[in-house]
Amino acid sequence: MDPATARLTASPACLELAASLRDTSPRDALAVAGRLRKAGHEPALVAAAMSLAELRREARPRLGDAADAMVFHRAGLEQASRAVASALHAERFAEAGCRAVADLTAGLGADARAVAARGLGVVAFEADEATAVLAAHNLSPWPDARVIHGDSLALLEGADVDGVFADPARRNARGRRHDPADYSPPLDQVLDLATRYRALGVKAGPGLPHEAVPEGFEAQWVSVDGDVVEVGLWAGAAARRAGHSALVVRGEERHEIAGPTDRAPAGPLGAYLLEPDGAVIRAGLVGVLAAQLGAHLVDPSIAYLTADAPIATPFARAYRVLERLPLDVKVLARELHARDIGTIDIKKRGVDLTPEQLRPRLKLRGSGRATLVLTRLEGRHAALLVEPV
Repeated sequence: MDPATARLTASPACLELAASLRDTSPRDALAVAGRLRKAGHEPALVAAAMSLAELRREARPRLGDAADAMVFHRAGLEQASRAVASALHAERFAEAGCRAVADLTAGLGADARAVAARGLGVVAFEADEATAVLAAHNLSPWPDARVIHGDSLALLEGADVDGVFADPARRNARGRRHDPADYSPPLDQVLDLATRYRALGVKAGPGLPHEAVPEGFEAQWVSVDGDVVEVGLWAGAAARRAGHSALVVRGEERHEIAGPTDRAPAGPLGAYLLEPDGAVIRAGLVGVLAAQLGAHLVDPSIAYLTADAPIATPFARAYRVLERLPLDVKVLARELHARDIGTIDIKKRGVDLTPEQLRPRLKLRGSGRATLVLTRLEGRHAALLVEPV
């Protein structure tokens, strides 16, 4: 988006028109646009309002009702933190006792808004002029929040803040997403700010290598309703501990686990299979979880746990093992046909065969539903017929 379009999008006329289109169905977009132009609205204004209304609809699942008061462009919306994640970031700075926070990579201002809503001052930097225009509108309800268009690292020294947050861009022309050398601004330069400010937080991709976490930082992998959305690197007063932790968010519930990244012991398959949450796996805390639950790995190289008794935990999904089968398509097809299974949910870990490859080869036509886990057990490929607990 160019700066002129951004200013048009944030204009009172566009905001009013977009609000009137809140409940317009996408399938009616062409007819509605034609009606608005016929009513005398400028084509550029109609296009901007239609686009904004569409982006607000897409933003609601991620940002909630706040999306109806915000302005967006598509690239910024795709990169914006979910509302629940932004609230977690803001909570860290509030707990750290910060009075003002610099957001080095403001984007459309989702994280900066959450910090401002906690009553803290905000200086939001954005390198792209059009995005800065939109962010200024999104932060306008808070008088102690301001947006600066420019290079954040070059201008940070002049900002009167005691906390710093950054969500560096993680894509480059080579397509790599998890190499810290490709972050913008550079990850090492952002992490070096930890010694200069009361609190530092950096949102990174969940695939960040463990060796990229500086000594003394807290690295917390976060999953929201089953999706691993980020790893937060926290330092100074924003860190609750040094080392690795995992936060599992499901609805209104939050559950946290932390500890050393030791591997769990492996042993024979028990009556129950446990699939650790992705945040626990990414954080390297499967061993900690196994010790807490009295469980063990099904194989030294596979992040499935097993136990002989049912276990309820927010950090893993539990399945009752119904039968262990060889990972042989003919055998699996025969056994599933015998059970009248027509729909199969397939999970895999540690095997090359994909659900997309296996499902059509089974040729299922039954009326029942089952869950099949393809994995390694004691060094050998196997298939487990299981049912969720």
